[in-house]
Amino acid sequence: MNIINKNHATYFNIPGLKNSGPEHWQSIWEIKNSYKFNRIQQKNWETPDMIAWTSQLEETYRTISERFNEIILIGHSIGCATIVHWANLHQRSIRGAMLVAPSDPEQESYPSYITGFAPLPKNKLPFPSIVVASTNDHVVSPQRARYFADCWGSQYYEIANAGHFEPKSGIGDFAEGLKLLETL
Repeated sequence: MNIINKNHATYFNIPGLKNSGPEHWQSIWEIKNSYKFNRIQQKNWETPDMIAWTSQLEETYRTISERFNEIILIGHSIGCATIVHWANLHQRSIRGAMLVAPSDPEQESYPSYITGFAPLPKNKLPFPSIVVASTNDHVVSPQRARYFADCWGSQYYEIANAGHFEPKSGIGDFAEGLKLLETL
């Protein structure tokens, strides 16, 4: 983990299934801004488990919360569900969260090797948040993403044809996402 000035916001990426590879926007942000962006590592990226993933997030939070004044979490896919469950379990104070392409573990077709995330908490998050969705995401429909945003008290931001915000979607460095972070 990088040493960061306590007076500036510090960003922690919570990737989704299989972690974010080198061409994923979360990885690009960490490489281009290593002084600002960090990654919360999971012990098992292949079979996400809500208890294990939220426990890892909580353990990291307890380690970093005294070192950093303003923590912003950035989730992608099942990483978003991790943040929402963690917030529901622990009610921690952070600056905010950006939830990009939240996966919907309540779908009938959701992979069975991703466990414990359904149902998603539907209560308002105890910190400011933004849900970013795409008009053509195969993991969550824009209607469902908007529903989650409404439940969580999040701002909703929709981008046309961004797929699941992954390299094969052509999202690149997701400069638009960096701009959205400034609003938190």
